[in-house]
Amino acid sequence: MFRQSVLHPAFKRAFDRGRWRALSHSAKQVGARHVTRPSGNIALLTSFSVITYALCSNREKSFIKNDLVRDLKRSSICASEVLLHNKEDDCWVVIDDFVYDLTNFINQHPGGPAVIKFNAGKDVTALFSALHAPDVIEKFIPDSDRLGPLEGHMPSEHVCPPPATGESPEDIQRKEELRHALPDLDSLMNLYDFENLASQILSNMAWAYYSSAADDEFTHRENHAIYHRVFFKPRVLVDVTEVDLSTEMLGSKVSVPFYASATALVKLGNPKEGEKDIARGCGQGEYKCAQMISTFASCSLREIVEAAPSKEQTQWLQLYVNTNRSATENLLKEAESLGLKAIFVTVDTPASGRREKDMKIKFSSKNAAPNAKSAKGGSARGASQALAGFIDPSLTWEDITDLKEKTHLPIVVKGVQCVEDILKAVEIGVDGVVISNHGGRQLDFARAPLEVLAEAMPILREQRLDDKLEVFIDGGVRRGTDILKALCLGAKGVGIGRPFLYANSCYGKDGVEKAINMLAEEVECSMRLLGAKTIKDLRPELLDLSGVKNRYIELPGDSLYQAVYQKPEPARFVER
Repeated sequence: MFRQSVLHPAFKRAFDRGRWRALSHSAKQVGARHVTRPSGNIALLTSFSVITYALCSNREKSFIKNDLVRDLKRSSICASEVLLHNKEDDCWVVIDDFVYDLTNFINQHPGGPAVIKFNAGKDVTALFSALHAPDVIEKFIPDSDRLGPLEGHMPSEHVCPPPATGESPEDIQRKEELRHALPDLDSLMNLYDFENLASQILSNMAWAYYSSAADDEFTHRENHAIYHRVFFKPRVLVDVTEVDLSTEMLGSKVSVPFYASATALVKLGNPKEGEKDIARGCGQGEYKCAQMISTFASCSLREIVEAAPSKEQTQWLQLYVNTNRSATENLLKEAESLGLKAIFVTVDTPASGRREKDMKIKFSSKNAAPNAKSAKGGSARGASQALAGFIDPSLTWEDITDLKEKTHLPIVVKGVQCVEDILKAVEIGVDGVVISNHGGRQLDFARAPLEVLAEAMPILREQRLDDKLEVFIDGGVRRGTDILKALCLGAKGVGIGRPFLYANSCYGKDGVEKAINMLAEEVECSMRLLGAKTIKDLRPELLDLSGVKNRYIELPGDSLYQAVYQKPEPARFVER
């Protein structure tokens, strides 16, 4: 019987991958350059060798470690073979003991080609799992490029470490100790408590990614500061014995008028459960909160949906339109099949903003090629940029119209920042818009969403278009009073992003539930004091908007008042 080493790897690849046309090319390769193998076997009969390999190979086995290809039987591939495919035009990698050919995927990779090129021929499991949902391979790597299970182990020098976190071993140890000293949830009073705690226990990489904003972060700060310039005009002598926070968003009844906005890479803060704990926290308590799920979630869409405590839980998909439109269509179909209730198409990211806190961490510095650290991109551009390559910068209104035809779910355009685009959204017939500047992470000095909302709603009412679509808003919201101000202006719902990230990072699903309860209690109390019994009672007449456009960088202060005023203290760690 012929030994398997008789057959050159070129034949094996052609056979294993079903590329029969490549066999003749493989024969030429062997004839020209590899007449003899190091073992001394001679490839005299090319065709017979192929048949022998096909019939006699005892290396067929089911690969069970990777759920995505569990039922496929493929020939195992030895580590020495993987090491040979270490070039841009011939690039193999190992993920979870399975070998993939990424040659055709390099230029489509969300993080750019550099990180894949540098790690060609290596085991990238640790690098991959830190950033990607487990179903990414199934969605974006064709079956023909899933080569087979790895035989044996890759040499240690060819196994990539996890992404650099930007801190020393001492920092890591200190933060782990702080995690064990977190105060009881009942002692936390507001969303700032979560942020303060998270800033001290998250890895530098996670904190930089979550907290960063564009350039000098003026828009990021203005998103919140504008709420300080809007004041209430409360009504009194209103029976507010019973206050109802429930409302309806996109045809779904919800118990609170705010929702968990989509955030990517949640496993950076909650490595074990990620977005699944946000789903649980949104559905397990007294107040049920809608959840928007990111295309860049670090758990699969199915995992997140199945983590929800109830099948009736309101969950939406935040869609980044891929340059590969078939992948986008497949994602829409998956969202429909899993019972998601709306699609929020993000339109404010034709490029990723310069988030300098994040960029300084150099997200994958241990795993990127030296030339990837240049000004052109790669690891020096941070986690945010490591996602930007996935998104199609050519997206237009015509594409939104096309998307409407590919799903029966409501379509909401997320990232609208001016009245003109809101009117355009009405014109093409979408179901809603989110006035948003991506949390101040894109264009610095873009206007705050609340300012755009205050400008847009009177125009929509004047043109009798306010019932043609639902208007949502996010960015800078930290208090129940912030939510009420947006609702008074006409917002249908208010998105909360970073605060839920911080709550989840510190306390998991219970932290998310606590954050929801905090906001709900603040909203309910403030509605009573405002003289509003239901969400429908919230109207513009309850607001003083005269200060909306007064964008002071530094507000004038009352020196005497400041001299006697004691600042509230944030939550502190406790000794156990």
